[in-house]
Amino acid sequence: MSEEKDFKSGFVALVGRPNVGKSTLMNYLVGQKVAITSNKPQTTRNRISGIYTSNEMQVVFVDTPGIFKPHSKLDDYMDKASLSSLNDVDLVLFMVEPEEAGKGDQFIAEQLKNVKVPVFLVINKIDQVHPDQLLPIIDSYRKLGDFAEFLPISATQGNGVSDLLNAIHKYLPEGPQYYGSDQITDRPEYFVVAELIREQILHLTSQEVPHATAVAVDQMNQRVNGKLQIDATIYVERDGQKGILIGKGGKMLKQIGINSRKQIEDLLGEKVNLRLWVKVQPNWRSDPNFLKRIGYDKKELS
Repeated sequence: MSEEKDFKSGFVALVGRPNVGKSTLMNYLVGQKVAITSNKPQTTRNRISGIYTSNEMQVVFVDTPGIFKPHSKLDDYMDKASLSSLNDVDLVLFMVEPEEAGKGDQFIAEQLKNVKVPVFLVINKIDQVHPDQLLPIIDSYRKLGDFAEFLPISATQGNGVSDLLNAIHKYLPEGPQYYGSDQITDRPEYFVVAELIREQILHLTSQEVPHATAVAVDQMNQRVNGKLQIDATIYVERDGQKGILIGKGGKMLKQIGINSRKQIEDLLGEKVNLRLWVKVQPNWRSDPNFLKRIGYDKKELS
């Protein structure tokens, strides 16, 4: 019975500039895609939890939107989502690129000085640099704050991830298992489905279109001929963006649908019939009522 008594659990926030690999690390740890990834800014907009369970511990990773200086209501929401999650976790992982601290990282390090829990500095993408380059990088961060651990990793290849998990285990308190062993996210399925559709838009479109899109799942609870029916609406801000998303002869929307359906079927483990619509919602990023309607809700931040 001693094993049960020693079981540890807790909440760990992932913070860092956009595109440092927070979602990639979380997906690697839970062994399945729960957070979308792309090389475009603002890929992660909401707090998403990925759940890692082993015989020794359960870690609920909270993947926050990248912290940056806000410009619109959506940016403001994303920034608050990042910072508010740091007050109710057991540990913070501050993820950075394998280079000396820049202005954006200094801005985040400054915010982290007010955090009352241990902060690990996690240097990601170490597969892209020579080991000799790591020491100067670590030194540049030592000046910025009091970090409990310095951990070099590669989230895509898994290098250093077991050291990271061992360090997390060391710092987490003893506690119960909050979620079932097979549960990998606290988000409802429709939320992840909407995110998978948005991921394909990020991959397939360019310029201003990806940031001007929001996806809402309208229904996904009916089955017809054994297939789950999913209806989703893609919102854009202007007619021109709608034209790009639909594409010539509907080609682009069809491709988004094909790619999304494959990802959704992998996630849900069943056949899906996906129907997509594109609607224009002018300036939705600065409309608090609309943001609330599609799931970016201020209530989450209190």
